[in-house]
Amino acid sequence: MLGTIVNTCTIILGSVIGAQVHRGVKEKYKEAVYTALGLACLGIGLGATIRNMPNSEFPVLFVLAMAIGVVVGTWLNIDGRFHNLVDKMGKGKGASEDGRSSLAEGLSTACLLYCVGPLSMLGPMTSALQGDNTLLFTNATLDLVSSFIFASTYGIGMVLAAPVLFCWQGMFYLIAKISATAISDALMCELLIIGGLIITASGLSLLKIRQIKTLDMLPALLVPVLWFVGKWLFGLIAA
Repeated sequence: MLGTIVNTCTIILGSVIGAQVHRGVKEKYKEAVYTALGLACLGIGLGATIRNMPNSEFPVLFVLAMAIGVVVGTWLNIDGRFHNLVDKMGKGKGASEDGRSSLAEGLSTACLLYCVGPLSMLGPMTSALQGDNTLLFTNATLDLVSSFIFASTYGIGMVLAAPVLFCWQGMFYLIAKISATAISDALMCELLIIGGLIITASGLSLLKIRQIKTLDMLPALLVPVLWFVGKWLFGLIAA
């Protein structure tokens, strides 16, 4: 749980510091920081994919998973629905003078941004199964910057997103711990290859090299799970 605890603490820290600013951060500084984080995502993502690809028992599975996953994600319009929801929350309609309505909208948006993504979902699993907190530490850095920017706009109330993230990542951590015997090294290898590609895509988007709908790719993570479940069931029937 170390990675999740660190991630939670960075949101608290970023919110506290951001709340002291009382005004938005200049755009040029945001761009500079997100460029650096985009490069970090590229390094982490490519490293995870390249490191695990030689160990794959099914070298073409990640190709099929990415193709099937992005088609399903595009059909469900995950990315579009998410951004529409964020846009609606960010309009600030009906904000009262004390800013309660604006805080609620900012808090909802922040929770979605912190929790929805491959780093926040895959990170706790790799932490639980392999003791590797790299993905969570990367996510913590991203969330530190995001929480600072949010709190500089909406105030100290943004710190309430921290327990939401802790419960979210804790759920994935516990699931991985409880079902550790069901998640084989082969399955984890495939998940890391695909997750690495999605993280790489996130880096490309942060760098504005190409705007990629990474949320539409998330269903790709389910394909290896279904493959291994089907393989297990086929083995039972054949036996």
